[in-house]
Amino acid sequence: MRYAFFPGCTLESAAEELMISTMKVAEALGIELIELKGWTCCGASHIQDIDDFLATSINARNIALGEKLGVSKIITVCNTCTLMLRTAKAKLDKNKKLRTRVNESLRSTGMQYKGNVEVTHLLWALIEDYGLDRLKEKVKRPLTGLKVANFYGCHILMPPKIMGFENHMNPQSMEMIAEVLGAESVKFDQRLACCGFHAVFPAEKEVMNLTGMNCLSPKASGADCLITPCPLCQMQLDAYQPDAQKGFSKDITMPVLHLPQLIGLALGFSPQELAIQRHVVDAIPVLTENVLV
Repeated sequence: MRYAFFPGCTLESAAEELMISTMKVAEALGIELIELKGWTCCGASHIQDIDDFLATSINARNIALGEKLGVSKIITVCNTCTLMLRTAKAKLDKNKKLRTRVNESLRSTGMQYKGNVEVTHLLWALIEDYGLDRLKEKVKRPLTGLKVANFYGCHILMPPKIMGFENHMNPQSMEMIAEVLGAESVKFDQRLACCGFHAVFPAEKEVMNLTGMNCLSPKASGADCLITPCPLCQMQLDAYQPDAQKGFSKDITMPVLHLPQLIGLALGFSPQELAIQRHVVDAIPVLTENVLV
C-alpha cells in the first residue's frame, strides 16, 4: 500500500510526536508513506476567509504534487488538512471554469491539477483500504482494560457532502479501531463536540470552558484517556488543559493521545517510542496501570 503523504504544518512543529508515531505505525503495518516534496500549508480553514481563490489554488498545487507521484490517494493524519484538500478538490472537480483559472495560476510553478487522486485520512484508510481484520492480526499487545473516549473533531465529519465517510451524527470508525485494538470505548456527552482550536484567540474564555467540558465529560464517564484523529484537537485538549482547569472546581485531568499513538501501543511500541512523553498531560501513568503490565 502506497500513499502520497501530506503531513501538514503541525506535524513538523507542535505535534512532532504525531509524525514520529505515524511513521512507526505505517512501517509496522507495511504502509508506504511518500511525503510530498514542497508541500505548503493547507490554510487551516482561515485563508479562504480572506481569499478563497488563493486557498483553492494552494491546495490544488498540494494535490498536484501527489498526482505526480503516480499514486491513487493522498493521505493525511489531520482533520483540517483533510477537509481543506477535499474542499479544494470538490470545487475543482465540479467547476471547470475555476479549474482552468486555477491551473493558469499554477502554470508558473510547473504544476497542473488533473483531479486523478483522492484525499483520505489515516482513520478512513485503515478501515477502507487496510482492513480491520488485517489490523487485528498485527496487534501484539491488546489494549484490554483500557477505557478510551473517542473525540472525533468537527472537520473529519463536516460538512458531510465534502467529508462523507460515515454518518456525521453517529460515527463509528474510531470505535471500530478501538475494538480491534482491544480497548473499550466509553460513551460521553462531548464525543462530537468542537474542540475550539480555531476560536481560541477571539473567544478564549468560551473556548477554555469548552476545553474543560471536553475533558470533564469523558472523565465522568470513566475514560482512562481521550483519543483523537486530529492534531489540532489534541493540542487544544492537551496543551490548553492546564489553563482550562483554572475555570473548574472539579479535576478535569484527562490524558489525550493521537490515534496513531493508540495504534502504536497495540502494535507493541513503548510510550517513549511513540513520543507520548511530549504531551503536557502525562499519559504514561495511566498507560502503565492499564496497558504496560
